[in-house]
Amino acid sequence: MKTLEPKVYIVGAGPGDPELITVKGSNILKNADLVLYTDSLVNDELIATAKPEAEVLQSSGMDLEQQVELMCTAVRAGRSVARVHTGDPAMYGAILEQMVLLKQQGVEYEIIPGVSSVFASAAALGAELTVPELTQTVILTRAEGRTPVPEREKLRDLASHHCTVALFLSATLAKKVVVEFLAAGWSEDTPVAVVQRATWPDQKIVRTTLANLASDLRAAGITMHAMILAGWALDPDLVNRDAHRSKLYDKSFTHGYRKGVKSGE
Repeated sequence: MKTLEPKVYIVGAGPGDPELITVKGSNILKNADLVLYTDSLVNDELIATAKPEAEVLQSSGMDLEQQVELMCTAVRAGRSVARVHTGDPAMYGAILEQMVLLKQQGVEYEIIPGVSSVFASAAALGAELTVPELTQTVILTRAEGRTPVPEREKLRDLASHHCTVALFLSATLAKKVVVEFLAAGWSEDTPVAVVQRATWPDQKIVRTTLANLASDLRAAGITMHAMILAGWALDPDLVNRDAHRSKLYDKSFTHGYRKGVKSGE
């Protein structure tokens, strides 16, 4: 058993599979005195690895101030706190507001990164999101719903880059997504893939096109806990073609670790 420093550890639990937490995150969870976790999204199998004497609490019924008060009280009593979030805390984790209050209270905290659902979804699809000659950029964003987005980050403007786009928290706004992408000049046959509850036992995958996105999500009954990935990097036929090789492993490409060999040499 490892004794942790008395502070708040904001831990990314990964997308769902209890084995997809980092080793560091797992060690903190197993040794923390207080575990406060997002019970609607974090796997109970993972939380069950907390030490038997740990106080384990669900955060869904608490407001921000209640959560921070619990964490501050614990740390001041010399206890360590694992504040466990789904995926990676840096993406839509609502951690900044916690850090602001913790700092105001003089309570130390540390962030432990986790596997984001965007990368778990790409793995489930067997996809590379940055494909040579197709796109070298991935935009991580969400469609505008009840929570507004900054004026310069409207989905139509972001989609105008025609790169891979990953949409969090947007399954209920599929019709709006389609309108914005088409307005940005995307073709109706652009490949789109949706992964619901990536890495969970009930994971569901829908492969579709931009034109059929809304109807296919409706038919699949997907309204939440889903990642939408759009762009030609999501074309499942890419694995049947040998047309998008990187320069890194091209035998004619010279770099710091290998001298390239020209054709005919």
